[in-house]
Amino acid sequence: MKSILLREINSFFGSPIGYLVIALFLVFNGLFLWVFNGDYNLLNSGFADMTPFFTLAPWILLFLIPAVTMRSFSDEKKQGTLELLLTRPISIWDIVLGKFLGAMCLIVLAILPTLIYVYVLTILGFPVGNIDLGSTLGSYFGLLFLVAAYTAIGICTSTLTENQIVAFILSVCICFLFYFAFDGLATYFISFENMLGYLGMNSHFKSMGRGVIDTRDVLYFISLTYVFLAVTVYQLKSVRH
Repeated sequence: MKSILLREINSFFGSPIGYLVIALFLVFNGLFLWVFNGDYNLLNSGFADMTPFFTLAPWILLFLIPAVTMRSFSDEKKQGTLELLLTRPISIWDIVLGKFLGAMCLIVLAILPTLIYVYVLTILGFPVGNIDLGSTLGSYFGLLFLVAAYTAIGICTSTLTENQIVAFILSVCICFLFYFAFDGLATYFISFENMLGYLGMNSHFKSMGRGVIDTRDVLYFISLTYVFLAVTVYQLKSVRH
């Protein structure tokens, strides 16, 4: 697994991809949170609160993570190197986890600089330090789980086709379904509102953002991530045989 992980990280930073992903994430967030006037502008909100960032970030990542993961196995298929990769003396789970963790590392590196926002808001707060750190840390924790789920979905869709654009679109659609669509459906099917809301990532992510880490929310994200990674392994096993 370590060799696959290092190979993925080297491929990201051996080309403009890694730097571009980090730059795009920070630029989009920076513009909406600090420059553009609107609901997301932190300076205009009047509160030392990171809520606008945690509202905006999942939507940016919904497109950015599929753009990172779309090449994971699609590119291997297109170049004809997937069969060669599967013959290496490592388990399929190790291959999948290596690619999964490689993509995760890149996204985490993109998120880390946003901790500066927390520091700035802490300084700007009145009085200084007037920021809900418990809620902020809980939201960052939830964002990491959200990133894991998005990444697992992206890795999974990349095994379904050798066309990276198709893999990207599939990944965006599935991530959108789990993040927003279930909540949208809940408003139309009142009888199943609680069940549909529970199936969506958004409600679990918001729950973590309250600063209290509920094991049900953690288990939800772990289960969702595992399911899509398991489907990825199943797909690759069918290729091997």
